[in-house]
Amino acid sequence: MSLVGKVLGLARFPVKSMAGEALPEVELRWTGLAGDRQYAFVQQGQHGRFPWLTGRDLSDLVRYRPRFSTPEDTRLSPVEVTAPDGAAFDLRDAALAARLSAGSGKTSALIQMGRGVFDQMPVSIITTASLGQLDALHGTALDARRFRINILIESDAPETEWAGQMLEFGDGTRLLVNGPAPRCAMVTICPETAARDAGVLRTVAQHLGGNFGMYAAAARLGMIRLGDPVRLVA
Repeated sequence: MSLVGKVLGLARFPVKSMAGEALPEVELRWTGLAGDRQYAFVQQGQHGRFPWLTGRDLSDLVRYRPRFSTPEDTRLSPVEVTAPDGAAFDLRDAALAARLSAGSGKTSALIQMGRGVFDQMPVSIITTASLGQLDALHGTALDARRFRINILIESDAPETEWAGQMLEFGDGTRLLVNGPAPRCAMVTICPETAARDAGVLRTVAQHLGGNFGMYAAAARLGMIRLGDPVRLVA
């Protein structure tokens, strides 16, 4: 095995399209990071392949901050949500659903999914090398939170070099790195202001084939912690 970096950031997203919850450590399960994308709002009457209410429908959704009240048991924990104006809600409060429905113009209701509401695969990774490359291509520094990544790895190598290989974290938790993560209009939304910048997606499309970051899946369960060494398994 060879050392390729260390864990610099960890985040899960309790509610699809809402802000991420930064973590000092997180459990890797077969379904992904514990609690990640466990909830979503579904547009009522929408029976297509993508029924979710997302930032594409309501930019301000990315500024709602959810947090598990008892993070040691995310399956049963209440979820507290702080709105951009500071208003606090229980995630299951009908007033929150009504507020999001009014803001988007699309009547939506909450669902809970034990395996997570993922567009493709359950875990996403990126390296500081790739973020630096994108900043250079775009001509300005971009907030990494735009890309809604689970694991940020400090490394001189782009994560694309690890496609099809195994990464080991800390005490032996492992991820199998799979394919690239296709990007959509979500990356155009600033996580602080919800302002849109179409140029971000244009940069990714023109220079990176529309992909940024890599998807991965659990290969050996365990904990992942900030500062963990990251090794490439031979």
